[in-house]
Amino acid sequence: MGKAELRWNDPFISDHVSAADVFTPEDFNEEEQLISKTTELFVRNEVIPLLESIDQHHHENTKKLFQKAGELGLLGIEVPEEYGGLSLNKKLSGLVAEKMGAGGSFSVSFNIHAGVGTLPYVYYGTEEQKQKYLPKLASGEWIGAYALTEPNAGSDALNAKTTAVLNEEGTAWILNGEKQWITNAQVADVYVVFAKTNEGMTAFIVERSFKGVSIGPEEKKMGIKGSSTATLILEEVSIPAKNVLGTVGKGHHVALNILNMARLKLAFSNIGTSKQALKLSVNYAKQRKQFNRPVISFSMIQEKVADMAISIYGAESAAYRTADSLDNVFESADPLDERLRELANYASECAINKVNCSEILGRIVDEAVQIHGGYGFMQEYEVERLYRDARISRIFEGTNEINRLTIAKLLVKQAHQSVGTMFEIQLSKQENRNRQFIDLSNRLLNKSLNALTHSNINIQQEQEYSRLIADMKKEIYVMESSVIRTEKALQKSGKEKEWLKEMMTAVICEEGFRRIEEIAISVLSGIESDEAERKLALEEIRSLPVPLYSNLFAQKREIAKRIAAHEKYMV
Repeated sequence: MGKAELRWNDPFISDHVSAADVFTPEDFNEEEQLISKTTELFVRNEVIPLLESIDQHHHENTKKLFQKAGELGLLGIEVPEEYGGLSLNKKLSGLVAEKMGAGGSFSVSFNIHAGVGTLPYVYYGTEEQKQKYLPKLASGEWIGAYALTEPNAGSDALNAKTTAVLNEEGTAWILNGEKQWITNAQVADVYVVFAKTNEGMTAFIVERSFKGVSIGPEEKKMGIKGSSTATLILEEVSIPAKNVLGTVGKGHHVALNILNMARLKLAFSNIGTSKQALKLSVNYAKQRKQFNRPVISFSMIQEKVADMAISIYGAESAAYRTADSLDNVFESADPLDERLRELANYASECAINKVNCSEILGRIVDEAVQIHGGYGFMQEYEVERLYRDARISRIFEGTNEINRLTIAKLLVKQAHQSVGTMFEIQLSKQENRNRQFIDLSNRLLNKSLNALTHSNINIQQEQEYSRLIADMKKEIYVMESSVIRTEKALQKSGKEKEWLKEMMTAVICEEGFRRIEEIAISVLSGIESDEAERKLALEEIRSLPVPLYSNLFAQKREIAKRIAAHEKYMV
């Protein structure tokens, strides 16, 4: 069985891969945890005191923070040592992004710089380009930005109108066009710019100092006010031919691969902000009294706290699992070109994490405001800013709608390519309820895909189906990841110490299956026009051997009490 088949066909990955072989957040060593703590202290002591100033566009403070982050090595996590970085991996880069998630607007500026503003040079730069730009980017001397979006090319980002024409001597490219909503626009020293050439989309390195480069005014935004967002204007900008990044006409490979990694980095940042919102909510709910009782003592508030923590646990488990998969690709002995091609196989996982983490963040900050009541609507309370800042996460790095289309398209493609027996998943004979829920969920996903592949429905046109099957896959991936993590923790530390993880995972799997069952009913009801056939399909769903549902209310109360006792998200 090939690698792609293993990732697609297997009903449950840990039936074939030992949980001990899958990375979880508990696996970070002392040195890595020290980097995490360094990031946390940097945010607390350096970033948060300047957030109000940064939100008022005092960009000199943003630049100072970049220099301090560079001194600490935080900008060069994924930059090779020979260019001033630390040569570390995606998992640790994710951990830094997670801790930076508490840094408000600066976390957005940081992630753009350390991600799409730096990684194109690491993976696609020539030796000369790496030597020139990476040391400056890793140290914070220079700030990087990424210019892909245009006024008429948002979700359809590769349909750019910005042009690049090679001069007659073949020594320089002349760029003309506008790039819109560019993060770090006002503070950046160098931009990765995508433009259309006769050979196709191409990536270019454009320095701020080049003649013809100008920046529009700061956009007035709902949230993330302190991250510079403006238009990059290119008017007859002449750049040396050696400033092509990658291959002429192959810029779409640069754009898509870098965006995949950016989506995962955003997911980690969202996890960090979610933890921040949970902590604020618990602290407030313990202090605030109504009816002569702390708000946290009411079971409806406990349910909200538990739902926050459970969502974070699932999101965290899935994100670090994906980062580990990417590290396995990059740590192989294959040539870089082959590793980058292999990276494209993980576009679905990166999209899943981006969608999942941005949407749980949206729910968590919404509930955080609700727990704070009227005070949550007031600007002096931090959750008000978190609420506004969080909204963009479902839009940038590809809207969640576009990411769902990506997930669904890959699912249907794999379904068409797989053998006819792929839908004949056998249910696990084990009595493990979590695995049974996952096996049943896979059966429902495969049944839905089977019905779609034998219908006349084009899911790229009737996009509701894309949304639904993408959500099924997302739920299963989170369920699997949580179970793998919990099984590993139980093997290492036992039930007495890890009962919270076990309880959270049980809720994730049961609620995940319930959502998948509802989605499958919607998909099959929409596909089957014949009433008798539709009745048979729905009866088959209802006849599945579903484990007895549990008392989720009681479980969530126990989870909330544990979270409240420690006043933070506990792993």
